[in-house]
Amino acid sequence: MKKFLAVALAALIATLGLSGCSGSSKSGSLEETGSVGGISSTGEMLPGEENPKTGISEAPGWTKTAVLYEVNIRQYTAEGTFKAFETHLDELWDMGVNTLWFMPIHPISATNRIGSLGSYYSVDDYRGINPEFGSEEDFRNLVNAAHQKGFHVMLDWVANHTGWDNAWIKEHPDWYTQENGEIIPPKGTGWNDVADLNYDNPEMRAEMISCMEYWVREFDIDGFRCDYAPGVPKDFWEEARTELDTIKDLYFIEEDLGWVNEGLLDYAFDTNYSSKVYETLVAISHDSKSADKLKLYLPKDKNNTFPMNYLDNHDVNSYDRTIAEAFGAEKLPEMYSLIFTLPGIPMIYSGAEIGNDKPLAFMDKDCIDWDGGIGDYRELIGYLSGLKKEHCALHAGAEGGDFELLDTGNKNIFAFARTADGERIVCVYNLSKRAQEDVDISGIFSGGGRILIKGSGGEYETAGDNEKSGEYEVDAGFPDGTYSFEPWEFFVVLY
Repeated sequence: MKKFLAVALAALIATLGLSGCSGSSKSGSLEETGSVGGISSTGEMLPGEENPKTGISEAPGWTKTAVLYEVNIRQYTAEGTFKAFETHLDELWDMGVNTLWFMPIHPISATNRIGSLGSYYSVDDYRGINPEFGSEEDFRNLVNAAHQKGFHVMLDWVANHTGWDNAWIKEHPDWYTQENGEIIPPKGTGWNDVADLNYDNPEMRAEMISCMEYWVREFDIDGFRCDYAPGVPKDFWEEARTELDTIKDLYFIEEDLGWVNEGLLDYAFDTNYSSKVYETLVAISHDSKSADKLKLYLPKDKNNTFPMNYLDNHDVNSYDRTIAEAFGAEKLPEMYSLIFTLPGIPMIYSGAEIGNDKPLAFMDKDCIDWDGGIGDYRELIGYLSGLKKEHCALHAGAEGGDFELLDTGNKNIFAFARTADGERIVCVYNLSKRAQEDVDISGIFSGGGRILIKGSGGEYETAGDNEKSGEYEVDAGFPDGTYSFEPWEFFVVLY
């Protein structure tokens, strides 16, 4: 596979904060925002407060160029600790990652535990640190080191249920859902290692928000990925968002895989999983759906919320399929390009950068095999991260580029354009294992542009690979009228 160094580009852009775009973004840390009572030190109203123009919450400005990485501390290193993970920050930064989402870091209940170590999502103490990962000081040092490098840090928050050893069980049994006087697990889930919380209880709701505030005030956390968000009432999330955004400008991701409650995006959350896009891409990869089906699941309106695009996460890896099984080496460069160019924020799960072909045990120690996988995609991710940060048209959210689907008359060719600040990026993907002959591209490509990245069959080239000019002239690559695409061939072209 032909690979090209893009790390320097991504790192330089991230370090200098360069995007080549108009506008400014707000800082993420308490020290930088100096926020008090929902008003920043500059007198600016924080996004969690009612926006006088829109009346809705907005994501922090830094999210428009965010590249998110889901950190599985337990499986990331042999040690499975905060200290061990901290030594890998430089590597992730060089890969273009600038936002870290840590799976739950809290102590795990022993009662009804599944496996030898239990589920991260069986929380024993919302203000505690899992000793398996290290101490409070270790985590504080990790967050501080990440912030110093330029990362934003997000915690995974489990508000729907607790573990059975949580002190709330004995101290406040009325904070839990009960039947016949007995606390029960969440109904219909099979999650017998956790106890369902009762959101009719105002005292529990207040304490839950207080626990979230603790991590923002004491550790300067920048946001939350909220587990099983539809299991918790919408008004709780809206109350939490309102209160927490008075501390600092936070980013909220909603896990709602089935789009059970899209209303959570009205105010409380900025982002939801693009789970339908993911499942459709898997089906396309396995030749059971055509590319045109993706159109059903793309954002229909340009607003302040945006999806999280991914090729892997902790749930699908452990219980459904690995990224290698989902896509395979011949498709991954195209799929990575797609999640970085579609509207939204790209997310990389621990191990996905090597095309991890190992389903990781969820309740036991099972370290990622960093010498395994089906390929090394770090440079590719670094290059795509650089493109996303440099080009306004690829930014997430309302300030990102306008999105336009392009019609080639071929259901296997997925084509679209992103446009912003005088630049237009055209993306064309043959999402098929078969060549697509004589595709009408007359209304898509024109002269004067340059190819930022192109590839097929698992290989790719970037703009910098043309040593003579540093760019590809589109006229040299595309004949007038029609073009025949190879299997899994794609182009991203800048005008």
